[in-house]
Amino acid sequence: MSASTSIGATSSVPKLDVDEYLTTSLSSTPQELHPFFIAFQELYTRKLWYQMTQKLSDFFDHPLSRPYRIDVFDRFVRDFETKLNQLKLAEMGVKVAREHDNPTAHLTFLKSLLERIPADKSPDAHVLLLANLAHAKLVYGDSEAAKTDMDAAWDTLDDLPSVDNRVRADYYKVAADYYKAKEEYTPYYRNSLLFLACIDVAELEQNERIMRAHDLSISAFLGDAIYNFGELLMHPILDGLNGTPHEWLRRLLFTFNEGNIGKFEALAPMFPREPILQENYPFLRQKICLMALIESVFKRSAYNRTMSFQTIAEETRLPLHEVEHLVMKALSLKLIRGSLDQVDQKAHITWVQPRVLSTEQIGQLAERLATWGTRLHKVEERIAPEVVVNA
Repeated sequence: MSASTSIGATSSVPKLDVDEYLTTSLSSTPQELHPFFIAFQELYTRKLWYQMTQKLSDFFDHPLSRPYRIDVFDRFVRDFETKLNQLKLAEMGVKVAREHDNPTAHLTFLKSLLERIPADKSPDAHVLLLANLAHAKLVYGDSEAAKTDMDAAWDTLDDLPSVDNRVRADYYKVAADYYKAKEEYTPYYRNSLLFLACIDVAELEQNERIMRAHDLSISAFLGDAIYNFGELLMHPILDGLNGTPHEWLRRLLFTFNEGNIGKFEALAPMFPREPILQENYPFLRQKICLMALIESVFKRSAYNRTMSFQTIAEETRLPLHEVEHLVMKALSLKLIRGSLDQVDQKAHITWVQPRVLSTEQIGQLAERLATWGTRLHKVEERIAPEVVVNA
């Protein structure tokens, strides 16, 4: 059996002599793979397509099957592929496509399979193939074509009432990689977290865990719409930075989430290790000031959110004349709501953006709720006698 036989894009496939094919395979493959081909013969004869799907999946997962995957899929699986679970078929096809070391052959293989699994026949399998086709195009440098396939995948995915997490994972992965290539930090951050939500992080290789934790950290700092790091700080992916040269980025994330300008300044000498952070220092400085403002408002009770410009200046370490601009920036980003009193030099804040809270912040919120409960109890004690008298 030739390991290099390629699949035709849309041409008809000659009827396979299954007995001859499997007999030849037994004599031309390692002994460790023989049980698979023996099982293929029995399952094919008995038309047990569900069991055949499982056995084929196991075969394509076997490390010794790599030199034979293209041929088995092209000649054997192609003979009865319409009888198999189409999502499983697509998953196997994606794995087989990676064995093509020629970009054209890789793309042709995926396009051919995509044409044979249209969206109206199996939408989830169609999305999976579109996402992987987009990823292949992105890897080969055709980002515009990748974006076209991404958009087509999303149009179908967005209409599905439910879909397997494997399908969502492949879509969010290529979307994250696309926005990373475009240096669009906010959409990368969101799509990467969505990708991680669809998988078991423990299954990622160590290098990928480190890379993704690093890239998520950088995008959190540089994303112009990201002012709450709580979701990332609580995610196990961040453990990938422990014991690496990037571990200081984790400390910096907590520093931003706390709005702690003192710690930010202490970590600033580390920025040259990440030139892109050093280049964007003015933006990061403004961002930590905004985070400090948000944290300051969050810590205050709802009845104590009128802050003088002087107080804001002290808590954000800004010159007094820059406070008004900072508050206006926070208002424009919808991080807070309220109004400015330029005459009295005060900010009246009525709302602060909801946040994913750290353990420490949850503790602070619990203390505020306890205080509120105590006040409520005192009010109840005062009005109880009056209620009894009136009754």
